[in-house]
Amino acid sequence: MGLTRLFVAAGALVLATGAQAQNSVADFYRGKQIQLRIGSGVGSGYDLAGRLVAPYLTKYIPGNPNIVVQNVPGAGSITLANQMYATAPKDGTVIGLVTNGMPTAPQLTPNAARFDVSKFIWIGSNAPEAQIVMLNRASPANSMADLFKTEVIVGATTAGVAIYDMPIVMNALLGTKFKIVSGYEGSAQIDLATERGEVQGQAALGWISAKTRNMAAVKAGDLKILAQYGTKKHPDLPDVPLFELPKNEIDKQALLLMFARQDYGRPLAFPPGVPADRVAAVREAYMTSMKDPAFRAEAEKAGLEVNPVSGEELDALTRQVLATSPQAVERLRVLLDPDAPRKN
Repeated sequence: MGLTRLFVAAGALVLATGAQAQNSVADFYRGKQIQLRIGSGVGSGYDLAGRLVAPYLTKYIPGNPNIVVQNVPGAGSITLANQMYATAPKDGTVIGLVTNGMPTAPQLTPNAARFDVSKFIWIGSNAPEAQIVMLNRASPANSMADLFKTEVIVGATTAGVAIYDMPIVMNALLGTKFKIVSGYEGSAQIDLATERGEVQGQAALGWISAKTRNMAAVKAGDLKILAQYGTKKHPDLPDVPLFELPKNEIDKQALLLMFARQDYGRPLAFPPGVPADRVAAVREAYMTSMKDPAFRAEAEKAGLEVNPVSGEELDALTRQVLATSPQAVERLRVLLDPDAPRKN
């Protein structure tokens, strides 16, 4: 056989193999139902991201399975992650949309996280997430500098979520004076608590959530954005200052680990063990959904940022997180889970 014929035959074999894999995935999903479980409350930014993309996943996953959305709030998505790791079907019929604190939970709250995050299979995320300090008009703080001088009362959900974890870490590592009132189901419920005067705002609210729900109040002067987290400013927030990193190297690494959680955005994941061809097909369907003009129009209308992160990129981010120095992990772990046993 000539070289040209050999290449043609090899190419045909690759195409045939790819088509067979696609057909196999379509045969599996046709007529089936996928559960998209969201580890946050109804009305949250995570809930918005999941419900918005669900019909497009149905459109682009081979076999066009029906997708049913279920909210499974609790413990910053640790409840959902534990459930997915231990009992969820491993065949591709369950997808979890978890908070961006979940990937660091085994390091930072090991008494609650009963899963190996390296075994989860990431599908993708709509965008990395910026987080902001947003307070109401009644708050005594009017600038980032004021956050280090005067106590402000902020609402939070539970450990493992940035809105709870970040103020604890910032108080310890940088000296802010956030007073945390926890136990709310999600950021939408904290909005209501802020309106009622129970709290004065949120110490680490996702910018996408703020864009979705709070901009009218910001423009009216009822809410004020005082600071943002991360290593660079979000393009939407050029005039909002960034917190500086600590001088101490261990504290600096610890805070950078917290910032890395923002890069997960609102990630979707399979439990361990889903067949590779289904993983590849759903990852492709997710990224195709992110490019769909109708999805992008809906996302823009809803205030959902679209700057997609692939499953492969989330895999790499997880490896980076797991490679964080043990001293920095321990520093954070003691702050966020003071009842956990200390490591020598």
